[in-house]
Amino acid sequence: VQLQASGGGLVQAGGSLRLSCAASGNIFDVKLMAWYRQAPGKERELVASITPNGAANYLESVKGRHTISRDSTRNMVYLQMSSLQPEDTAVYFCNADIQYLNGDQMYEINVWGKGTQVTVSS
Repeated sequence: VQLQASGGGLVQAGGSLRLSCAASGNIFDVKLMAWYRQAPGKERELVASITPNGAANYLESVKGRHTISRDSTRNMVYLQMSSLQPEDTAVYFCNADIQYLNGDQMYEINVWGKGTQVTVSS
């Protein structure tokens, strides 16, 4: 079971980016999905999370600018980022609680994807 994130890049202040993250493997169900970020010299912080029924939660500083969504049929989560600012520069990581099958046993694990760099120039 793994998560693969994509969509990072370099953008000017005020611009937009859309991050995508796909879960793959012998997945039975995907529970909470989230995006975190870590800027140089800072701790990793939760940017946004979304429950299976679509309830979203946001870091205060991104409210109104970023939108998290998911496609549960494809086990994917997205982060639409708008009005980007230099302080949004960070490595962004997707995270999910995933139930998977191993034989006839079901397990639930928390999985991190490899980060994708987002750089916002002023």
